[in-house]
Amino acid sequence: MGVEVGSDQADDPPCPPDLARYRPNVGIVLVNAVGKVWLGRRGDAPGPRNWQFPQGGVDPGESLLAAALRELREETGAVSAAPIARTRTWIAYAFPASHRRGTEFEAWLGQRQIWFALRFTGDDAEFDLEAFGHPEFDAWRWSPLDDVLGSVVDFKQRTYREVIAEFRPVIEAVTEG
Repeated sequence: MGVEVGSDQADDPPCPPDLARYRPNVGIVLVNAVGKVWLGRRGDAPGPRNWQFPQGGVDPGESLLAAALRELREETGAVSAAPIARTRTWIAYAFPASHRRGTEFEAWLGQRQIWFALRFTGDDAEFDLEAFGHPEFDAWRWSPLDDVLGSVVDFKQRTYREVIAEFRPVIEAVTEG
């Protein structure tokens, strides 16, 4: 199960040697009051399986939670979110050759991520995909957790399965509480 935010776990778990060439990153599972999760559609990746959770890199000196809240704001416009859980360890995926874009990512084999489950406490009008200039997503929707895997690109499937399995109990608790 996910670790509750505020536990005594260190903010930045050690990086296993085999993940040293994986870019440090955070992922966000934003959950609304009825237990649906937020998905954004990648505007730069056409096709039916181009939806994903918000995610992004960690700036030097930035805590993982601060990075998650910043990425959520930058990618969705949302600021009304309360942390409820996080993964205990890094979860990694490799970039397929077709997804290695730009010099910024050339040195990285993939991304290692700490994931946060956040409870959305605002109103849907808060979402503004163009709030920070270059939108990551061109559309968004609330989705039942069980429908997520059918919308996600193949190379992220294993990661999403792990994240969903780890956060399912806390997401179900959000809807019961």
